[in-house]
Amino acid sequence: MNTVLRATLALIAVALAGAASAAPAPLTPAERAAVSADVRAFMLKVASEVTQHGPTAWRAQFSQTPQFFMAVNGALAFADSAAASRGIAALPGIIQSIELKWGDDLRIDPLTAQFAVVASSYYEVQTHPDGTRTADRGYFTAVAERGAPGWTLRDAHWSSLTLPGH
Repeated sequence: MNTVLRATLALIAVALAGAASAAPAPLTPAERAAVSADVRAFMLKVASEVTQHGPTAWRAQFSQTPQFFMAVNGALAFADSAAASRGIAALPGIIQSIELKWGDDLRIDPLTAQFAVVASSYYEVQTHPDGTRTADRGYFTAVAERGAPGWTLRDAHWSSLTLPGH
């Protein structure tokens, strides 16, 4: 084997070994339980904050990083954190208050110490400025991320059981 080929194969082997060692170690059962407990508490806090403080409370629950996005019923609602900030700022004009409840089926899948997938059925009642109320139920999925401010939702998807107008 020539010297250039040997050197190339050696570099590939080193790169592959480095990539394999860069992957986070699997969580221990105790670490999984701790992440699950933390994220469960965060999700309960999300529902409580939104219910107590109204629709603008969502801003603190969503990641303020450029990676954030949110989809609703298969359509992109917020392409990034800036779009989420603009959309949330406009919500009080159409939603006065929200009562949000997660279902008893709240699931948390810890991926690492900093990331977890969350999923749950939800039930929500929105009260509009004219006093009318709209009830919605469906399923919610998201990636929760632990950062400097604590846990936030890095991305989210809401699926409503009954689409508006149907």
